[in-house]
Amino acid sequence: MSAVATPARALWFPAFPTAVDKHWETVTCLVWNLHEHANEEREFVYEFRWIPELGTWRRFLRSQQKVKN
Repeated sequence: MSAVATPARALWFPAFPTAVDKHWETVTCLVWNLHEHANEEREFVYEFRWIPELGTWRRFLRSQQKVKN
């Protein structure tokens, strides 16, 4: 058995459309509240944004609030 080296080609990907460069996602999680020493349900809103300089998606926490029962 022998290994053969082949030259790697740069992969071409089309540019991501700028009209659709961000979206939001809401996540509900159970977290520990240090002040009340109890679990509570919280809602986190994340913004997903395409970062052209990095060529990737990034997620940013935009808001959080306690879920009302």
